[in-house]
Amino acid sequence: MSTSPLRIAVAGATGRMGQAVVRAILQSRDYVLAAAFARNAHPDLGKNAGTFAGAQPSSIELTEVSAAGMAEADALIDFTAPAASLAFGRLAADAHVVHVLGSTGFSPEQEAQVTALAGESVIIKSSNMSLGVTLLASLVRQAAKALSEFDVEILEMHHRSKVDAPSGTALLLGEAVAEGRSRPLAENSVRSRDGNIGPRKPGAIGFASLRGGTVVGEHSVMLAGPHERVVLSHVAEDRMIFARGALAAARWAQGKSSGLYSMADVLGLDG
Repeated sequence: MSTSPLRIAVAGATGRMGQAVVRAILQSRDYVLAAAFARNAHPDLGKNAGTFAGAQPSSIELTEVSAAGMAEADALIDFTAPAASLAFGRLAADAHVVHVLGSTGFSPEQEAQVTALAGESVIIKSSNMSLGVTLLASLVRQAAKALSEFDVEILEMHHRSKVDAPSGTALLLGEAVAEGRSRPLAENSVRSRDGNIGPRKPGAIGFASLRGGTVVGEHSVMLAGPHERVVLSHVAEDRMIFARGALAAARWAQGKSSGLYSMADVLGLDG
């Protein structure tokens, strides 16, 4: 049985991830580009969304955000920033459009606003839309539970332009460790070490962030026990993996009831 192409609106279509999503849509027969939103007064408004993203020409131009443009879509894919994502979330809810949310750096108050929006719309939210990272988080959760006495350190590296640290993915993996051990991440997270800090505290979940070059994303979770160490890692080689994961999430979410979902739901993994 044939399936109609899914109509996708792209938030932040001039950004790195927005352009990757546009390319992924135009390279697939399963999706069509319904709208490509840029910020108001962006200098590239009116340009062809496909050629701007380095793909074949599209019938869609870069436009300012509008309710009318949103209404043309089945799903919105959003890799922007928290404040913009909340505004997009309101428009998506009003238009009954699935919101695939890959933005990171939300404050607790903003997270609460996302949860409130999910009461009236379908939101798939993840700090990393990669199918591989989603599986990694599940494995980390299991390993942290099984090796409950091992020390845990999370190392991440990204390109020089990334503005938040630790990365959203590193925090997602930290949450997986915390969930596996039934303890809150906020009370056990160690973000920096400098000077005479004393011995490592039991139960600490350490984070280290590296920045440089054009690295798309590298994450390793190290579980260190007596005379042995387990390392679970993921290397992102191209932003297209996040774009394709987001498109898979948009397809999966069609027909779902209002609520806040994750990529683990998309893959059918236990939380």
